Amino acid sequence: MALPPNDKLAIQREISNYFLRYDNGKNSLPEQIRILNFDIDDNAKTIKLEISNSFAAQELTQKSVKKIYKKISHIFPSQYNQYKMIIISCGMPIEQLATDATIADNETNKFWGDIDYHDQPWVTNASLPYSITHGLYDRHISLWASHGRYYDNDKRVWKWQRPNMFGTTEDLFTQTIVVPYLIPMLQNAGACVFTPRERDWQKNEYIVDNDISKAPNYLEVNVKGEWKEFEGKGFSFHEGTYKNGENPFEQGTARMIKATKSKKKFSLISYQPTFASSGRYAVYVSYQTTEKSVPDAEYIVYHNGSETHFRVNQTMGGGTWVYLGTFDFASGNNQYNRVVITNNSRNHGVVTADAVRFGGGMGNIERGGSVSGFPRCLEGARYSAQWAGAPTSVYDSKENDNDYGDDINARPYMSNWLAGGSCYVPTIEGKKVPIELSLAVHSDAGFDKIGNSIIGSLAICTTNFNEGRLNSGVSRMSSYDFAKSLLDGFDRDLGAAVGKWSRRYLWDKNYSETRNPEVPSAIIETLSHQSFPDMELGQDPNFKFCMARSLYKTIVRYINNAHGKPTVIQPLAPNAFKIEFIDRDEVKLSWKATEDKLEPSAYPTAYNVYTATGESDFDNGSLVLKNYTILHIIPGVQYNFKVTAVNRGGESFPTEILSALYQPSATKTVLVVNGFDRLSAPAVIDNDSIQGFDFNKDPGVSYGLTAGWNGKQICFDKKKIGIEGPGGLGYCGDELAGSFIDGNDFDYVKEHTQAIATAGKYNVVSCSADAIERGDIKLSNYTAVDLILGLQKYDVHSLKYYKTFTPEMQNALQTYSQNHGNIIVSGSYIASDMTTDREKMFLKNTLKVTTAETDSTNSDMQINGLGKQFYLFRALNDAHYAATSSDEITPAPGAICAMQYNNGSGAAVGYQGKDYNSFTVAFPLECIASKKERNDIMRGILNYVMPDTVKSK
Repeated sequence: MALPPNDKLAIQREISNYFLRYDNGKNSLPEQIRILNFDIDDNAKTIKLEISNSFAAQELTQKSVKKIYKKISHIFPSQYNQYKMIIISCGMPIEQLATDATIADNETNKFWGDIDYHDQPWVTNASLPYSITHGLYDRHISLWASHGRYYDNDKRVWKWQRPNMFGTTEDLFTQTIVVPYLIPMLQNAGACVFTPRERDWQKNEYIVDNDISKAPNYLEVNVKGEWKEFEGKGFSFHEGTYKNGENPFEQGTARMIKATKSKKKFSLISYQPTFASSGRYAVYVSYQTTEKSVPDAEYIVYHNGSETHFRVNQTMGGGTWVYLGTFDFASGNNQYNRVVITNNSRNHGVVTADAVRFGGGMGNIERGGSVSGFPRCLEGARYSAQWAGAPTSVYDSKENDNDYGDDINARPYMSNWLAGGSCYVPTIEGKKVPIELSLAVHSDAGFDKIGNSIIGSLAICTTNFNEGRLNSGVSRMSSYDFAKSLLDGFDRDLGAAVGKWSRRYLWDKNYSETRNPEVPSAIIETLSHQSFPDMELGQDPNFKFCMARSLYKTIVRYINNAHGKPTVIQPLAPNAFKIEFIDRDEVKLSWKATEDKLEPSAYPTAYNVYTATGESDFDNGSLVLKNYTILHIIPGVQYNFKVTAVNRGGESFPTEILSALYQPSATKTVLVVNGFDRLSAPAVIDNDSIQGFDFNKDPGVSYGLTAGWNGKQICFDKKKIGIEGPGGLGYCGDELAGSFIDGNDFDYVKEHTQAIATAGKYNVVSCSADAIERGDIKLSNYTAVDLILGLQKYDVHSLKYYKTFTPEMQNALQTYSQNHGNIIVSGSYIASDMTTDREKMFLKNTLKVTTAETDSTNSDMQINGLGKQFYLFRALNDAHYAATSSDEITPAPGAICAMQYNNGSGAAVGYQGKDYNSFTVAFPLECIASKKERNDIMRGILNYVMPDTVKSK
């Protein structure tokens, strides 16, 4: 019998009152819990109660959840005692949100059974201000991007393993999915990720070691215990190249000390390199494992003024490089840029120490009398394996005769070498790292004759080997399930992103990368590198993110299901980030959560606010439950912030970097706006006769640094489709091979604020452009707005909508100027991206800019203006994104040409009017190559738009 409507409403009110009074006794929730849906199904005898996502922002146990169910069930009449109640938050039953939650065996593929790892992870970031309970904490994964530069033993040359196509090669392309996207996603979920190819896109390498380094680079400090020589071999480095079979981890010594539980008195070793140049460097440590090794050796990374603490489980993984993280380091030699190991531990035993390595470096393995001449990260796994101390059985299975075959085998063999002796690979001798899954990320050949169709993805596994069993005895059908779930994930996620994704096959075949791993494994052929429709999507960084997120989601669900655990998907990055003054030295940071329509569990339950001051690196963040925080800032110090979203499944990617500066004597405040969020493939040409990427027109914008380009496309003839090599459609050159190219680092607000700060007379806050477009910012509070547009422009081929001046931004700036607001705008496409009559009218009326031809561009490096001559980043490079071309603009009546390109055409327009002033620059100000000249130019622009006679705000 259905419950009368009035009775149902009465019950719903009582449940609402329960949550109104709800107190978990530990921490306050970010907002009041609300009932979103309430349904009673008398036929199924179920009660479904959906409550707001904010409920998940608390620590829950099965005991506390049971108490909640009991309290709410008492609200119902006795006739509902036999009904099954389901309370849902973040798209899942609240019992699955408990830290000790499990899933019933009949609801999951719990193929590992009782096999599980329960001890400390190989590496733990002890500085994280949050914990991960429903992600991949304490899970270890082997992951690699396909192929890499190798030595052809027959032709005696170094070469790529796959052909040059559409500006890249498979050896490079798959790295651009794995390194900037997939590995960080898995690490943000708490996983320890091993990759047999070097992961650091850094050409420099610095090694500090007890055998070769002297003070101050290497320094032992004995306070509580004494460092002594380890009875065994260790790492030692020598200059020059390494020949086949030469193991650097058997050429030196290591150090050892008894652990102490004292947190105040301990001994340490300091590894302090001399950096020739500042930059981002991966940090690798090495040690030796003994029977008495502790599971929590303490490492402290001091990175450009900040510090991050790690605990490393030295009971496993001794005698190889162990990755801690990638950090910013300053040039020179000082104590603020180093790694320290101490003998502090919560356990009895010993701590060992060997070398520390900073940066990926250049390849140094000699083959056929030569080295590759390429960064190590672009080489195949065979050479990284040797540099990491693996035995020849891992990387030289072809007996020094076939590097191509060795490289393919080295990937799974190295994973087995590390995992051997763990609970997942118990009968093989190895390093005891509990790796439980391996994935090879490839792209594939294939095309349709017309060149209009996406070829799509296939997955590969091997079940018919070793009587269908893995080393632990688990069925190899677990690999089949993994491969199938990868394709299922692409169907769901990529289909949602692009409309429909093409699913090819699930192959159960004999491949080394799926046959040889002794844990569940698969190859995912992401797409076809021979098909331009595939690569048009594949080279869009937004698509790479979608593809990597799909792989991450499949991996986390697969692993958790294997152990009978529920999964929460990590959130997406926050949006509409803004900083505002609420007092003279007090700022409010606020942002909005980004909804993931495919993943209800991805709702953020907290946020991590990262802070840096001046030139220092970011700290490890401060956790806040609400979508804002209020901070005091020190006068005269530039503060830089970025924010991530956090939940039980892990941490999102960060927002852009925003800045704030308080100058006590300032009477004017500048709002710096980040309007450059574009990520894109190169310019697309696609018609009946030609097809491909036009690098000369627009090389695209990568997410930060990329190692993905090999050379500009040369052949565009669609009649040559299917031909590999010179003369074939898509064939490209080699002029970019071995180069790293910087893209959008999302930190240009920081650069602009640094330049404004040199004037010494302005306060600065900042925001993202979407905060203005949503109406979240009151522009009239600011004397001037500095809008950064960089390489922003609309691109019909991009998965996301990018526009220099959206209609909302046009309206906001027009209104602002009518209210005496002063405007600074800079970017490469501020005129050519505005093509309609309304858009051109905005340029003319508000920015006082006209242009005879909207596609009129200039690539001069030299600019003349404001009494100076200066140069731009025009060529692709690894230090800063390049404005390879920029618009030419002319002044409307009443305005002036304020800067010129070297050929005399207009590069900037200045306007000083009765109501407001403006300065429009047709190139990105942050692309001025000299920091000093950039600062000088910024001061000149500020003086132009805000002369002392302008009323202060």
